[in-house]
Parts: sequence; structure tokens; C-alpha cells
Amino acid sequence: MTDTTDRSTRRTATAPNSRRNPRAVNDRDRPGANQHDLGSFNEVAIIETIRQAGTISRTEIAERTGLTQQSVSRILRVLLERQLLAEGEQTRSERLGKPRTPVRLRAEAAHAVGILVDPDVVSVVLVDLDARELERRSIHLDSEVSPADLVELIAVNVEDVLATSKIDRGTFLGVGVAVPGPITADGDLLDLPLSQAWRNVPLHRLLDERLPYPVVVEKDGTAAAVGERWVGRTARAQDFVYLYFGTGMGSGLVLNGEAYRGVSSNAGEFGQLCAIRLGRVDGSGRPELVRECNPPVAIPEIARELGYAGTATTYREFCAEISAGDATVIAAVQQVADVIALGASALVDVLDLSTIVVGGPAFEPELQEIVVSTIERAVNTMPTAHRARTVAVERSVVTGEAGAIGAASTIFHASFAPMVRRTQPYDLR
Repeated sequence: MTDTTDRSTRRTATAPNSRRNPRAVNDRDRPGANQHDLGSFNEVAIIETIRQAGTISRTEIAERTGLTQQSVSRILRVLLERQLLAEGEQTRSERLGKPRTPVRLRAEAAHAVGILVDPDVVSVVLVDLDARELERRSIHLDSEVSPADLVELIAVNVEDVLATSKIDRGTFLGVGVAVPGPITADGDLLDLPLSQAWRNVPLHRLLDERLPYPVVVEKDGTAAAVGERWVGRTARAQDFVYLYFGTGMGSGLVLNGEAYRGVSSNAGEFGQLCAIRLGRVDGSGRPELVRECNPPVAIPEIARELGYAGTATTYREFCAEISAGDATVIAAVQQVADVIALGASALVDVLDLSTIVVGGPAFEPELQEIVVSTIERAVNTMPTAHRARTVAVERSVVTGEAGAIGAASTIFHASFAPMVRRTQPYDLR
């Protein structure tokens, strides 16, 4: 079906609740400087402060941003008029004085679709500004799908979740797509190790041509980290690395409040790091693929090598055997966890982090205790400066489709997060 709508008009327009162009924001030394561009940087600095707090008063916003009360009141008035914010009931902090009226983001003020593209399944979610799932679709792929069919599958399901939800289309900001790496900064898929058919595919361009909405293509680990930052609010306001369990292990970095993507959008190639730590290189010295960095395949394989004699055939069934106490499966999980812990320790050595978050669609509940405890022990004993800090290893606050929710969050992040240090701004035009 041909889209005859003027695409240039639709792509430059944003939701009425946010008139901000992400590329129009200038860098600043810190959020909240009293500048003349109150319609951009200070506005999103206030939105970010409200997002992290959940509910907050005008006085507290001024204190946290460094803006004057007058600037805060003026910007809040605009945001309330756009219906991006809602006011709560007035409260008094003291017997005397003017009562405070807290504000919060309206969850229904903005929506985005997030898509996780995986060789085995494509997951689609429609979420509101609180990253609450309104619609979800999972499309299992029996064999390798051609790039054209993949694009059509995505487009059909985007329209389906939008039509089913009956949201106000004026609040819809765009489509975020999370994919396995490596990718290019323009959103092209490169040499995906687990999919021959999707190699060297200009996915962003194909989706941009097919869909009448802004599109962001992001690596799955980075997208999951963005989603963790968005959903985690103050709990994820500091630096952290996200270890992503998917079809293969990945990682996403949040540094100085911003997702760090690197010059080519490929920061966080976790499997390579593990291979180097293990000394697993080929004849030319290049890091090899480490099977432990693909838990859905590695755990069943290793368990069978160790003598597993049960009836499990799928990854999920093997994970269930952990609860049943099967020694071979537990040993297989421990072997995988030991390798992942080595890579995590290397990240801590390089980045001097205090928090590691573990999550993703393949991070099954039965794995979590073994994996988290193994990583926690390693990152607090192996790194050179381990006595200088304690590294917390925490489970993700995002439940369900972490990759897809993270992909949707990249749209919110591009629209509402202050771009103080963003190395490569998302383009939602």
C-alpha cells in the first residue's frame, strides 16, 4: 500500500506536547543554566527532573535544576498548557506559607512503539510515557526472514498495535528498533554473527521509507540500558553498565546520565571482551565467538556434554531444571556465569563503575541467583582497584520485554532527555 501523505511534513512535526527538535539543543556545562533558550534545554531539564522524581513541587524543581522560581513557573505553565504535565493535590510543608502543588508527567501524554528484532522472534510493544505496556505482540520466526519481509512484518505490527490501542495519534512520537550488533551509525545491520540473511541491510532506511513515523535503530544492549535509565528514575540516575541476556550477550553503557554509543554506535561488544580475557583467538589473533556468551545455546549444549539425561529440549525447559536441582544444568549455568563475570570485571577495570545491571529476555528467573552472585563476587575481587570501591550487581528494574521497552524508551530519551553530553543525537525529524 502506497503512503501518499507528505512525508516531509509528518517527519518534521512532533507531538503537540513537545515541540522540541533534539538536534536544536546546545551543549551546556550542567542542566538548568538560566539561558535564553527556555523552550529547549531548560524545558527538558525540568522534564528530566520531574521524570526522575515521579512527583515533585516547583520549589524542589528549582533547587535541583538551579533555575529561578520564576523560570520554573514560566516553563511549567507552558508544559501544563501542552498537557505534558498534570498537577496533584496541594500540600503544606509547614503550617504557614503557601501550599505546594506538585506536578508529574502525564503517562498518556506521549507514546512510542518499541521493537526487538531477534533471529528467532520479533517483539513489538506500545508503551506510554511511564514505559507501561499497552499492547504487545511476539512474532516467532521459523526460518530466516528476508529483509523485505522483516520490514513489512514490523510495519504491519506497528500499525496493528496503534489501531488496537486507540491512542491519540497526536501523542505518538515514533518507533524505536533494537537489533543485535554490529551496526553502523546510520542504522545499517553489518556482519550479524547469528543471521546470514540480515547482514549488510540498511534497516533504518528501509523502515524510514516504509513507515510514516520517526524511526530510531539502536543496538539491543544499548537500547536496554536506555530503557533501564528511563524506567529506573533515580535508582538509575548514575553511571552503570547493563549486561544484556538475549540471543548472545551484549552490554549497554550509561555514563554521565547519557547512553554511550561510541563513534560507530558499537560500544559494548561484550563477547569480544570475554574472548580476549579467556585468550580465545583464532590463528590470525582475532577474538573468537565465545559460546558461553550465547546462553540460550550454550547452557543446553554444555549440560549435555556434562551428562544431562533429562527430557528438556528447549532453553526454557533447561532453565526449569535448575529449580529441580539437576547438577549438570547447574554446572552449565555456572560455567556460563564464570565467563560473563570475567567480561564484567574487565568492564569495571576499564570504566571504574559502581553499578552493574543484569537483564534481558533470556535472563530467566532460575538463572538469576547464580549469575548475579558470580558476577558480584568477581567484580569485587578481580579488578585492580577492587579495594577502592564496592560494585553493586543488580537485577534490571524492567520486567518483560527489556529490549523492546528499551527501544521505545530511545524515542522518549531523544524527545525529552537533556542533551548535555550526547555524542550522537538521535534524529527524529
